[in-house]
Order: sequence, then C-alpha cells, then structure tokens
Amino acid sequence: MPIRVQRIRLAGRTIAVAATTALITLLVPPGSAQSAAPRESRPVYSYDDAIRESVWVDTTLDGDGDGRTDRVAVDIVRPREPGQHGRKIPVIMDASPYYSCCGRGNESQKKTYDANGNPVQFPLYYDNYFVPRGYAFVAVDLAGTNRSDGCVDVGGRSDIHSAKAVVDWLNGRARAYTTRTGTERAAARWTTGDVGMIGKSWDGTIANGVAATGVEGLKTVVPIAAISSWYDYYFAEGAPLYGSGPDWLSDYVNSPEARARCQAVQQRLVDGAPRTGDWTRLWSERDYVPDASRVRASVFAVHGMQDLNVRTKHLGQWWDALAANGVERKVWLSGTGHVDPFDFRRADWVATLHRWFDHYLLGYDNGVDREPMADIERAPGRWSTDRVWPPRSTATTTVRPAGGAVPGVGTLGLKPARPGATETFTDDPSLGESDWAADIDRATPAKAGFSTRPLSRALRLSGSSTVTVTATPTTTSAHLTAVLVDLGPDTIRDYAAAGEGITTLPERTCWGASTSGDSSCFKETAARTTAVEYTVVSRGWADLGNHASAGSGRPLTPGRPYTITLDLHATDHVVPAGHRLALVIGGTDKDLIDPPATRPGLTLDLSRTAARLPLDGGAGAFLRATTGTAPSVAAPRGARLDGVDGPRTLRPLPGGGN
Repeated sequence: MPIRVQRIRLAGRTIAVAATTALITLLVPPGSAQSAAPRESRPVYSYDDAIRESVWVDTTLDGDGDGRTDRVAVDIVRPREPGQHGRKIPVIMDASPYYSCCGRGNESQKKTYDANGNPVQFPLYYDNYFVPRGYAFVAVDLAGTNRSDGCVDVGGRSDIHSAKAVVDWLNGRARAYTTRTGTERAAARWTTGDVGMIGKSWDGTIANGVAATGVEGLKTVVPIAAISSWYDYYFAEGAPLYGSGPDWLSDYVNSPEARARCQAVQQRLVDGAPRTGDWTRLWSERDYVPDASRVRASVFAVHGMQDLNVRTKHLGQWWDALAANGVERKVWLSGTGHVDPFDFRRADWVATLHRWFDHYLLGYDNGVDREPMADIERAPGRWSTDRVWPPRSTATTTVRPAGGAVPGVGTLGLKPARPGATETFTDDPSLGESDWAADIDRATPAKAGFSTRPLSRALRLSGSSTVTVTATPTTTSAHLTAVLVDLGPDTIRDYAAAGEGITTLPERTCWGASTSGDSSCFKETAARTTAVEYTVVSRGWADLGNHASAGSGRPLTPGRPYTITLDLHATDHVVPAGHRLALVIGGTDKDLIDPPATRPGLTLDLSRTAARLPLDGGAGAFLRATTGTAPSVAAPRGARLDGVDGPRTLRPLPGGGN
C-alpha cells in the first residue's frame, strides 16, 4: 500500500506523520479485514496495549567462567490481541551490543525501562511500525552487554551463540526464564518461530553469523553495512587497518560488570589477534564466509559503496559465497558511507522492508521476491535497478598499466607493458588516495598513476576487482595500496564529511504508532553533496610481506621482486563518457591503513602488473570505450546510463542519514 505523509501540528511545531492511504482505526481480528490471500499486513493491532516483557535465555555457555551458564536479556514487544484469537505471530529481531553503551540509529537511541525493569523504549522504528501489523519485535542484548551475563567476544562463539539461542528459544529448543537469576520458566507459545534478523554494523554482522549456523526458524536476514569476516575488518592481507584490536571494541561495549569479570576473555582476544596481521584460529572462528553453504535464510543486504568503516569487501565476498550456494538474495548499494537506508531513502526503504518481511515471515505472495535483485544509487537520490546483480553481461577483464612520457604518469589499456618497463615511488604515510588522485597527471614521488584516454562511451564496473602487483622494495617491510578512480567532474554524496553523505534536519516524520515513552517520530535527513573533480571507485590494501600467504607475513629482502594480489572492494560504478578510468598504486593510504615499520621505495614491474575488473560487456566494452571518439564535454552523471544492462528505473528520491 502506498504511503503518504501528513503534516500535523504538535507542541507548537510541525512534524510529518506517515500513514497508510486507508487508516484503520478499529481493532479488527485477523482475517476479518483481509482477503483470503492478503498482500500486505496492516496496522490493526494496538501498539499502546502491546505486551512489553523481558525474558532471559540460557545460552548454555559459561563465557565469564562463573560456574553457571550465561543468560542473555531479551526485551519483547508484541501485540496483545493475537493470543485472544488463537493466532501466532512471527518475530523481527535485532541482536546488538549497543543498546546500553552507545545507542542505535541516527539519534543514538537506547533502551529504557520503568521502575520495575520493564521495557519502555525500544530503539529505532521496527517496533512502532511492525508490531501494529502483527509482528513481535525482539531486542537482544548480546552476552556481556546491558542486562546480559557473559562476555563480549567480538563476533565469536559467545556473540553468535547468544543470538542463536534466542532463535532456538522462539522455536522451543532452548530455555528462558522470567528473571536473570530465577527459576521460573518463560515459554514463547505466542510465536510461529519464524524469525527475521535485522541490524546495522555489528548488529547486521550478528545476523550474518547466525545465518551461517543454518539455525532452523531463521527465515530471512537484513544485514546493513555488516561484516562477513572480522579479520577483514582489522586487516587487509596483513596491512593493519586500525590501531587497535578486538579487545578494545569488546571493552568498549561490555557492561561495567562484564569488564570486571571478563579479563580472561579480553586476554584471549589480545593473544589471538596479534598486530602482525597473521591469520589465527581466532579469525577462523569469526569468518562466516566459508559457512555460506549453511545459510537457509533469504538475505537482503544493504551497503554504502563509500563505507570506510565496514568496507564493501565484506559485502562482495559474502554476496559471492551466497550466490554460489543458491541463496535467495537482494541488495541495495548507496553512495553513502556507513549509513542506514532509513536515513538515505526512508520512504522506499520502509515500504520495501515491509513487503520483504510480509513475504518471508507471513508468507504473503506480494511479488517482492520476483522484483529486480539490485537497487543502485547512481547519483545522490537517483537510483537504477538490475534484474540480476552483477549483470549477466559482466565479464572479468584484465587491464594493464604502461609507462608514459612522464615518470609516474602512465596509461591503462588491454596491452601489456613492454618487458623491463618500470615505475618507482616512495611510501609517504602523510599522503593518501585523495592526494594521489588529485595529482594523477603530475609526476609525484609517492605514487604511480595510469589512466585511459577520455571515454567515448560509459563504462560500468560491477562487482569485485583485484590488482596483481610485482614490486621490488628497498627495505624489509612495505605496504601497498591500489585505487580505482573515475577522473572527471561530478556531484556525489560527501561520504568523507560528518554524516557520511547525509545531513540531519530538525523536522521529524513518524513511522508507526507511538506511546509516551516510545515515539515513532525521527528526524528527517537530506543528501549532503559535494562537487568533485574525481571519484575514488574502489580501493584495496596489502602488506607486501604477505606475498606468499594472505594470512602470514614475513620480512622482505631488499632488492628482490615480489608479486602479490590485492583484493579491491566491491562496487557498482558507471564511469561516464568523457571521463577517464585510472589505476593508482601507492604505499600507505593515509588514515585508512597504518604505515609499515620502514619507509620503502618500490619499483613496479609493469609487465607483471595488472588489474582484473568486472566490466559490463567485458573487454569489448572497454575497447569500444577507450578507442572511440570522446565527446568534448563530459556527460552529466545519471543523465544517460550507457552500458547499464537489464531493467532500470531512474527517479528522484529523498536523501537520508546515518
């Protein structure tokens, strides 16, 4: 059902209320207001009278070593009426470590409780919107956080099993209690056991991890900006991405009580995640990609293509593994950074998520599973769709750098460089991808850049790329960065600014029902844009010492050549006609990876260096785009999407937030 926005006056200010086109004000028993084959759940249940309760689920683990199994706190809000009519309901679940320490959403909402410890506010809009439509919303405190026992182990067994145990309890396979330490049992007789997990960042990561267990009853997951392998959050083939390890993150979200009792877990995180970047058993336990074959749930993934927190490598490798195992899936790719779709495409997001849950949790045949697989933001607020993603016409194409008339300023094409051709640069940790891209046509000492001629037609990259580099270092350690750049003017979401592509506005819109303690009204957002002369499309990093093994590094021998392949992050980007596609190779990418112990000079063997790009139309499309006649003026991005195959729709949409 389409959604309209109604402006109302409240407490002297104007807000907007989202309402269905047919407002249902009377409580109607299931079946009496719907046809025999409903296509949409409607808000016929009272949110104000909903049951709000807490239970503690036994995980069967003793993560904090206190001699008793850990219980995780589960706060529930569900319609009171289904029990009266004998109808059981499905569950939307968000398992998070953030409900107490940090909050959720663009406004950092936290759980609140009354004087008796009963839940009052559930963060985000999931409860307000879906409970009146016949769903329960379940907010789980991961082990070690808020009101749960145990310890946070950052994506490990405790994290994943504490959420999986709740799915088991909802399906009658685990025990729960009405208090944290008592013996009175709690049963979930009110639910069908069908669960959809959702969440952004760490929350979405837990959804991925639980899905990878193959747990029965989990029907769908909606991971937003989620991790698929924790090693890849902290390292890129040995190159450290952050100055701290998982022990810092665990300490950050652990409850005060957990910090006191979880020192042994903290030490295991330190010991198991050395800053050398070597792969250990700890990382194997936190890598969900190999278990994609166990996923039974459908997957609706959302990711910002400029997310520099949880980078799109996580999406790309998870998506490919799911595809290889035939998992039903859908994807939205935005031009934002680490931002929730509620804050960059709000109305479309809520409507699509509504239909997604109706189909996979209520069984409604509403056609959402037959719609185009991918929605991709081509320009701020302008989207295209693809029946399959990446498009079936996508083919991996090898493009190669070659030297030019000026040192460090070369060409990019299909032909290999002549044997013996080289380029040199010296690692400068004070510079990064933005500096390199801005100086692509200048000989600078810290990078080597290679670009095509201006394109005569648009060229689309869709998926994950790799760059193989043969480099000779002058020191015993070296880090490498490979960056793909669209050279040409554009207006993009300002992902590097506060908000990562969105601006938060003072006006509010309301999504569902409210109570005095839990409002459904959230601040609106708009796209925050910036004019640029180039756009970084994808990037990847590696420690050259990991040349023999992505998971194990060793000192380098100065003067000896080494070959390593860098994994670049998944993307979907159209380089317009008149722009150029560039490959930049440098050392330390400032603010994105840590520098090596030394400051090496590196010599690239161009004849043994190449990029493998997922191009729509393959090598033929690249050849046509780079050998034709380019227009004198660059075509505006989004005005015409040459090279985009399959069904596509372009329409202006409101921006969104974080």
